[in-house]
Amino acid sequence: MKIGALAEATGTPVETIRFYEREGLLPPPARADNNYRVYLAAHAERLAFIRQCRNLDMTLDEIRALIALRESPAQDCGEVNALLDEHIGHVAHRIRELRALEKDLKSLRARCASPHALADCGILNGLDRAAAAPAAPAKRRHVHGAH
Repeated sequence: MKIGALAEATGTPVETIRFYEREGLLPPPARADNNYRVYLAAHAERLAFIRQCRNLDMTLDEIRALIALRESPAQDCGEVNALLDEHIGHVAHRIRELRALEKDLKSLRARCASPHALADCGILNGLDRAAAAPAAPAKRRHVHGAH
């Protein structure tokens, strides 16, 4: 099948398929005489696996590792377990960060209980005060998708 048919069959944009190819997650397809890419069922299966991993917010490196492990079925699954345990730790960390963010936003929202003149808006004034305050050392935030 051509890339358009693969995209339609898997619900994956063509550019995403090309990106996964460039990243080495999807094996390069054969080329037809007209130089069009020719994808097989194995490409669709791999793409479904990649998409499921991405739905679980796994990084490209994590997916690469899982693909490599998947291609060695004789091994035990200890490395898979370790990878998933580490990923769970990243997710737990992000949840803590998001809860702290929610708390900060609710605190900011509490500064303006009812609508009134913008000059007296507690939210805008709070943002202005925070922006004018000396910069505190930045919290180091883990950006999981950047790996």
